[in-house]
Amino acid sequence: MRHALLTLAAALLASCATAVGTGYQAADSKGYGYADQRIEGDRYRVTFRGDGATPPEAVEGFALKRAAEIARSNGYDWFRVASRSLEAEDKGGVGIGAGVGTGSYGRSSGVSVGVGGDLGTIGAKRFYTARLEVLLGKGSKPDGPDYYDAAGVLAQ
Repeated sequence: MRHALLTLAAALLASCATAVGTGYQAADSKGYGYADQRIEGDRYRVTFRGDGATPPEAVEGFALKRAAEIARSNGYDWFRVASRSLEAEDKGGVGIGAGVGTGSYGRSSGVSVGVGGDLGTIGAKRFYTARLEVLLGKGSKPDGPDYYDAAGVLAQ
């Protein structure tokens, strides 16, 4: 009985954990999490892909955090976001529709008249992907809305 209760508690905790969304992590086998690619010596492309429960603010924040980690681990103090995008994709759900039909059976035939249409998709989830291209820099952070202090981003 005690084992069954522990198993149930673990299952409930696991289901709660997945409802929160993708946490900060390297991309998993499904592609959820961060990935980065060095373009040039001080230029990187950073991507963070969230699952259907990860809000867009978290996806963007995690991409910035990864850019800050890259800057600090390579000896840089700040980074500038040269370009950014946030994409949304709806996946899953159930489509509901109606149809019409006819039939012919030897000497007899039948016709069915009705109205058809798409009534929408129910239960779809929105998946967000943030993409950044960042330039790394040393010394004092320049002023401007696209410049970030790497240590400050990591302290949040």
